[in-house]
Amino acid sequence: MTGQRSGVRRKKRRLKRSIRLTVAAFFLLIIGALMVNVVTTKQEVSNVEIEQQPKQIVETKEPEKTTITISAAGDFTLGTDESFTYEGSFPHEAEKKGLSHFVSGLGGVFKEDDLSTVNLETTLTEATKKAEKKFRFKGDPDYAQILTMGGIEAVNLANNHIYDYLQQGYDDTIVNLEKEKIGYFGYDNHFETEVKGINVGALGYEGWQDSIEIREQVEKDIQKMRNDGVEIIIVHFHWGVERSYVPEESQKTLARFTVDTGADLVVGHHPHVVQGIEEYNDKFIVYSLGNFMFGGNRNPADKDTYVFQQTYHLEDGKLTDKKEIKVVPFSISSLMERNDYQPTRLEGTEKERVMNKIIDASNRINGTDVDWMKYETKPPN
Repeated sequence: MTGQRSGVRRKKRRLKRSIRLTVAAFFLLIIGALMVNVVTTKQEVSNVEIEQQPKQIVETKEPEKTTITISAAGDFTLGTDESFTYEGSFPHEAEKKGLSHFVSGLGGVFKEDDLSTVNLETTLTEATKKAEKKFRFKGDPDYAQILTMGGIEAVNLANNHIYDYLQQGYDDTIVNLEKEKIGYFGYDNHFETEVKGINVGALGYEGWQDSIEIREQVEKDIQKMRNDGVEIIIVHFHWGVERSYVPEESQKTLARFTVDTGADLVVGHHPHVVQGIEEYNDKFIVYSLGNFMFGGNRNPADKDTYVFQQTYHLEDGKLTDKKEIKVVPFSISSLMERNDYQPTRLEGTEKERVMNKIIDASNRINGTDVDWMKYETKPPN
């Protein structure tokens, strides 16, 4: 009997232990399931929070684009030689018709751009002491207003008539330009201005020869402008042979050197007639723009001229390779039979004739057909 009781007790103990283990396992399963549920819930909540957070979009910044249009024209002789006292001279037209007469045929060409530069081939002075030479040009100091009225911002002084009334005439001219807030450049004068946040500069020289001296000066001046932060540099040269439609070899070599040194545009004047345009190393050289508002001759045989315009494209303040130009044919007079000193924008067959003349002159520079016309801005239909 005693043995049977012991066996029964052992069976009961084993049963109780088995039940305890089963209960413990059950509770462990429940705890495990709860923990998995908590973790899963947290993960789901975390995923929802992530999904609800605003997504960060990485945008590529577009470059800031700027366009600047610069115009250049030829000789402005605002006045005449004092011996030309005839009716119909520049002073006579000014007295009879007023200063607005001289700009009424421009068609806004210099007001549609951002900067206009021309060659001022006269003095604006009341001085009387003259240089010993054949023709000495001067105009009334008030004639500086014609530049303002026409939309001209800066003028080249480096030419063979700016000292016609010696140092006094030169100094007076600068004073009278400053009264009208007209910029000037040439010789030691450097013109720098800001256009749409971009620094633009202009230089001017007498370029009768392609000499070591002028090359050194050009290179020095361009480098100084670059050091000043000037992004666009225009260089004017007074050079060439009068009444010649083809540039001299020295004009070509000096112009190309100037481009290689860093100029963004080279323009010329003095021959009194137009010469062609050359594209060289992605820049333009305009060898002669001819006369424009020219009081030095009552009736030149050739009255054709033009305005050269280039629109520069910049991104983040730096020049791009994009080229866009516009050649605008003009006559120096509104009359065919004489010069009334009113440059007039040409249209129709006359415009086409002068354009073809410029193209022909361009073809004669290097003896090959030009292709700069592909950069010309076409007028809207």
